[in-house]
Amino acid sequence: MPGWYIAFLLLATFGGSMAIVVPMAYTLALRVDQLAPGNEQVLGYILGISATLSLLYGPVLGTLSDRTRSRLGRRKPYMLGGCALGLLALMIMTFAPDVPILGLGWVLTSLGWGTAAAALGNVLADRLAGHQRGKVAGLSGFIGQAAPVGGVVLAGVFSTDQVLVFLVPGAVAALLWLPFLLFDHEEDTRALPAPERLTIGRLLGTYVFSPRAYPDFAWNWLGNLMFFFALSLSTTFTTFFYAQRLGIELKDVSQMVTLTAGIGLVTATVGALGSGYLSDRIGRRRPFVLGAAALFAVGSLLSAFAHSLPGLLAGFIPMTLSIAVFAAANQATVLDILPERETQAGRFTAIANLAQRIAAATAPLVAPLLVTLGATANAKNYTLLYLVSALLGLTGGFLIFFKVRAR
Repeated sequence: MPGWYIAFLLLATFGGSMAIVVPMAYTLALRVDQLAPGNEQVLGYILGISATLSLLYGPVLGTLSDRTRSRLGRRKPYMLGGCALGLLALMIMTFAPDVPILGLGWVLTSLGWGTAAAALGNVLADRLAGHQRGKVAGLSGFIGQAAPVGGVVLAGVFSTDQVLVFLVPGAVAALLWLPFLLFDHEEDTRALPAPERLTIGRLLGTYVFSPRAYPDFAWNWLGNLMFFFALSLSTTFTTFFYAQRLGIELKDVSQMVTLTAGIGLVTATVGALGSGYLSDRIGRRRPFVLGAAALFAVGSLLSAFAHSLPGLLAGFIPMTLSIAVFAAANQATVLDILPERETQAGRFTAIANLAQRIAAATAPLVAPLLVTLGATANAKNYTLLYLVSALLGLTGGFLIFFKVRAR
């Protein structure tokens, strides 16, 4: 890929990440607090239900994308439709009168921006050369950390305006997609051979693959599931966690989020860019994955017992660094071992993403149970939540390092 193409692709990645992560990390919690004050578990249920539904449409959309025959190609129709739906759904969340409508808005938001992001990921599988995978994965990992930072800071500027706090980050995200959508000229696929008729059996088959035929892909998938389950557990109640441990009101957490966002930007830069570049240079991915998992466990342990700003930062820094390293190194690993790249890249990319989606679907449903075990009237049990996260994250790294027979 030429440099300008990668730059436009990364801009779109930034926009998509900002549009979907900012509500998840900040603005959705504000709306839950407005519509259901004192019931923070509602946030976990909304996130969990949406992520569960994404399990159903992810592989199907990947398969449909592989089979699409259009003047715009296989991927761009899903980018355009996803961005449009994502913007519309932000309006629904902004003006939701109750929790069910807010939940519907989040389901549609995640469907829209998630579809666009998945199509962009398929472009990487289709066109990215092997020697570029680590670097581009590193840049993507950095963006995955930087986009929420920029989005939360932007949302914080409009925190007193219920409408702008939702819509401004979404509008900026859409603008960042424009260069790629305008200048990416995917080949017309109407002349390609027509795919086999999509039966119910073939559709159901898109969700599964043979671990025996693709063992590296299977072990990597399981390791991803463990790590991202740990990550989702630790981030479900971030806003409420900070408020409880610092003894401040929920509305004042934006200052803490802004501080950690700035620090996270630095750690993401070092972790994602450094690991992506070095993994390409030395030709190894798995040592970075294992190191990231170990660092995540350290950060989770420190967070579990933190009750002050310095303590929270001591846990936050290694966690954000580890997430950036893991995202970059493991994304490159997945691209290296992706099965059936020429004909089913969309399907197998979606299956790879299922690990993260399953984690995102189930962890927010488990997290409310963990924080209530041993909880008191005034304090949820976040210590247990972070201890479990440490164990699961480390397990995921060990699986990938010792079981995947790739570099």
